[in-house]
Amino acid sequence: MNDVNILKNNGVDLESSLEFLGDIETYDETLAEFLNGIADKLTQISNYKEQNDMNNYSILVHSLKSDARYLGFTKLSELALNHETESKAENTAYVNDHFNELLNEVRNAVKIGLTYLKNQPTVETTPTQEVQTPEKKDSILVVDDSDMVLNFISRVFNDTFNVVLANNGKAAIDELSKDNNIKGVLLDLNMPGVNGFEVLDFLKENDLFVKYPVSIITGADDKDTITRAFTYQIIDMLQKPFNERDVKRIIERTINYGK
Repeated sequence: MNDVNILKNNGVDLESSLEFLGDIETYDETLAEFLNGIADKLTQISNYKEQNDMNNYSILVHSLKSDARYLGFTKLSELALNHETESKAENTAYVNDHFNELLNEVRNAVKIGLTYLKNQPTVETTPTQEVQTPEKKDSILVVDDSDMVLNFISRVFNDTFNVVLANNGKAAIDELSKDNNIKGVLLDLNMPGVNGFEVLDFLKENDLFVKYPVSIITGADDKDTITRAFTYQIIDMLQKPFNERDVKRIIERTINYGK
């Protein structure tokens, strides 16, 4: 087992993380996933900054904020929240002036994580559709731009469902357009490119809410976003961060709605 004092002595809020992830083994796996994917995420964030695309920039720093909070990197989560808030306000001056501060804190989190996991090999993990087996005939679709969230939910339900994973709205629509056996959908709202509301529009326009019951998983807490989501035929909404108990409850409610 890795030395958790490395995390605690560097200000990582491990206790809060374990409330979400459940145990240290899952924490280690999730941290490895974060470290494997952070370079690509930073490249995307930097590209949106250079393009002055504050809409997609805010979505990705929101994802970074959530990932950091799940892993207990409190300072990184707070800095990412500041960038999310200011980019939503189109404050490009703040984003540019404080971007290096954000990068340095990411590097600090990576350094802590690598030091902690130095004796544990990391495995590249890319969310993929689980292979269907005779014991798991029913599928659920999970849509989120955070690989951390996708892999966490996949681990929770892997023994009971075929877990189909999509990290953007376009991939979700592609899955929903197939002749499949999806019994319920967990859908994030804030994603770059095709967002969750566009997926909801697709379901509405094609009269698919009865076939595919949908619940929302989101870090958004503003009244307008929440009110707008409930103008669609969604079943429920789960606010991030959530734990295993929460996500099991919402899936059960979603797939059994109307029965």
